[in-house]
Amino acid sequence: MADAAETDRIWFLYLLECEDGSLYAGISPDPRRRLQQHLDGRGARYTRAHRPQRLVAQQAHASRAQASSAEYRLKRLRRAQKLVWAAAHAVAPSAPAAAGDPD
Repeated sequence: MADAAETDRIWFLYLLECEDGSLYAGISPDPRRRLQQHLDGRGARYTRAHRPQRLVAQQAHASRAQASSAEYRLKRLRRAQKLVWAAAHAVAPSAPAAAGDPD
């Protein structure tokens, strides 16, 4: 059973664009902090091989379980469909963070 702290916070499904043009989807309560972790090499294996460039979209969910289910559905989409999803859930552009930059 999940503890109260995990169920009381908002979780986000996020989409990153990598330097090679690929897209990476993940979940986190703080997508910008998670992007920094990916840039620092403390993220997923995929983002260590395909360096993320920017956070392009995010969608809020009431629980980790809901965000995880949405992530599964998003990852099953074709690239063109992911880009449509990203346009509907776009975040304001920000300068890409450099590896090792403080939060």
